[in-house]
Amino acid sequence: MNAGPPPGAAPVRRRPHRAWSVAAVTFLTLIGAAGFASLPGLLIDPLHAEFHWSRGTIGLAVSVNLALYGLTAPFAAALMDRFGIRRVVAAALTVIAAGAGLTVFMTTSWQLILLWGVLVGLGSGSMALAFAATVTNRWFTARRGLVTGILTAAGASGQLVFLPLLSMIVERHSWRPAAVTVALAALAVVPLVWLLLRDHPADVGSTPYGAEEFVPKPPPQRGAARRALGALFAAARTTPFWLLSGTFAICGATTNGLVKTHFVPAAHDHGMPMTAAASLLAVIGVFDIVGTIGSGWLTDRFDTRRLLAVYYALRGLSLLFLPFLLSAAVHPPMVFFIVFYGLDWVATVPPTLALCRAHYGDDSAIVFGWVLAAHQVGAALIAFLGGLARDALGTYDPVWYASGALCAVAALMALVLRGRTAAVTA
Repeated sequence: MNAGPPPGAAPVRRRPHRAWSVAAVTFLTLIGAAGFASLPGLLIDPLHAEFHWSRGTIGLAVSVNLALYGLTAPFAAALMDRFGIRRVVAAALTVIAAGAGLTVFMTTSWQLILLWGVLVGLGSGSMALAFAATVTNRWFTARRGLVTGILTAAGASGQLVFLPLLSMIVERHSWRPAAVTVALAALAVVPLVWLLLRDHPADVGSTPYGAEEFVPKPPPQRGAARRALGALFAAARTTPFWLLSGTFAICGATTNGLVKTHFVPAAHDHGMPMTAAASLLAVIGVFDIVGTIGSGWLTDRFDTRRLLAVYYALRGLSLLFLPFLLSAAVHPPMVFFIVFYGLDWVATVPPTLALCRAHYGDDSAIVFGWVLAAHQVGAALIAFLGGLARDALGTYDPVWYASGALCAVAALMALVLRGRTAAVTA
């Protein structure tokens, strides 16, 4: 019989598992990188006023950024298997800083497309949710849904930190100091990543959180492009891949492409000051944190298909009401929309990643990268088409209605999914 510790002995203090410190560094890294994603929606009106570029032209640069964000993600996930998480993420942050910083010298629209569209798009794609998926897959076997929700919420936290600050800078000092702020924020995170982030539990002699046995570090995976494309071709032969890609494309269209890019100028069309509209987006970030972490908790416990269907249905319903809520002043119904939309913003990520993990196993991070590419292609299309619609029609209203209808389609697609749809981790 175990009598326990002797009387008077000091209690044994167990240190938190190293996986949680890695997750914390990842969270802070994603917050630091989120500043660049907060800026495009604030640039539309200032760039239009200074350079007389059409909103469609500016929207094209944003759409290139969003598309490359998604298309880079699966290759970045494969590169992390080849060179390690730390090296890829540090390089990505440096590229983001270069692209954002050099925009202060641009004079023509093609430079905007090159710097903000291509460079920042490539860098941000390497910092995409595939990064969070890789960390989660390597460092956790339990609580994966919860950790996915927490890491996904990092983007919302960054939006909360940066949007009010950047909108104030743009309004008081023009857009160039805001671009420099984004560049410096990305650079500031590089030392943190290099010093504290580790690629695999075996690097520190640890096991993944929830694992009972030591997991050796796999050898570097050569041929990153070949592996990324191979995972795509294999997944493309399955129905779940197309359903997940379709729903996530609509997710991107109705978040990054529509609301993040066009909400501020749409509210400004109704007389709302830019700082007030940007503050509302920041409030979305507050409730996004709650909604995404809550979605991760639910993903560990409930049918992920049904979760996705509910999320998309509620999102579509809220978008249909938005044109009636926009006005010069912030009023209670608008605040209700912001809270409601914030809870649903990226709540779709944990169940989508769980379904990828259930269907595609060891390649799930790369396959999720391709699903994320669809997310960003959808975002890119709406970012561009939304600007064109505003130029042609003088209003964003038809875009809100069309996006609400798309969400209904996504809800139906989620219910069509078959296979392992229940929680896959404890």
